[in-house]
Amino acid sequence: MRVILQRVSKARVEVDGETVGVIEGPGLLALVGITHDDSEVEVAKLAEKTLNQRIFEGEKSASDIDAPVLAVSQFTLYADMKKGRRPSWSKAAPGHVSEPVYNQYVEKLRELGAHVETGQFGADMQVSLVNDGPVTLILDSQELL
Repeated sequence: MRVILQRVSKARVEVDGETVGVIEGPGLLALVGITHDDSEVEVAKLAEKTLNQRIFEGEKSASDIDAPVLAVSQFTLYADMKKGRRPSWSKAAPGHVSEPVYNQYVEKLRELGAHVETGQFGADMQVSLVNDGPVTLILDSQELL
């Protein structure tokens, strides 16, 4: 499981011109990629890491300041670009595998007390954000577990 975590002052997701998720900052945009063998272990660890990174003013975490999270599924985080000019998506879990794991991540964030907005799983989404800092972190379960 991979999460690209961005500290934002605002972020929005639109599908077909309609807003499906929006947060006003300070907050976090979490782009979430799932691979084939991700489980509740990875979900729990990355949700905890998402909310407890001390990346806000005064070395505070999202949990400390009740910052909202906009979680957006993004299978392209598992692109393999080793060969040629066309990425391979073989490391990304298919939708029927990744959607439940993504939903578990969202629910775990909520269980931990976060206000979470989401994109629309599997949709063609337009994501807009103002990256505050900029601060962008990569959380990868392969490196954290």
